[in-house]
Amino acid sequence: MSEPAPLSAEEADQLARMRYRRALARKKRKEREAASEVKELNITAMMDMMTIILVFLLKSFASSSAAITASEDVRPPVSSTRATPKDTVAVTITPRFILVGDKEVVRLENGVIPKEQRSGDPRQGRLVLGLDQRLKKEVEKLKLIAARNPAAPFTHELSVIADKMVPYDLLLDVLYTAGENELQNYRFIVLQRDAE
Repeated sequence: MSEPAPLSAEEADQLARMRYRRALARKKRKEREAASEVKELNITAMMDMMTIILVFLLKSFASSSAAITASEDVRPPVSSTRATPKDTVAVTITPRFILVGDKEVVRLENGVIPKEQRSGDPRQGRLVLGLDQRLKKEVEKLKLIAARNPAAPFTHELSVIADKMVPYDLLLDVLYTAGENELQNYRFIVLQRDAE
């Protein structure tokens, strides 16, 4: 094998410049790669994303239909209404008891309010004592919230979830007691009839 011919000074200079450019390009590439490496975890962006998702979920939950606790005792009537229920004080009337929210306030005897739950004062007529006490607490809570948060005013609304077999007289007693507690706007919760 023959040895390569010696390089002239000009060729050696050109070869040295080419090696220098390659070394410089390699160094710049390594610096760019090192700059893009994550040396520590920055969770600020992730927290921003999670906050946005949380707000979206809360907003969509707040605008969804009212939640009704499923029970074998309550079979609401069926209707073709398009109105969506609002989040208000909810009174549930079953053949066995009356609930405010999910707390039992009056246990019925054969679908009738017991005498000890009736007011002895004839001026108070249809007032149901256990229901009256619980509604007073709910109204106080709503007024306190309204006083501190103008975006959530006290609307005097009541949602009534009643079994379709509840007697009209019992329904009147509940509505009278609600009216005595500043809850004059009633909404009856019904099951929406499927479109045919």
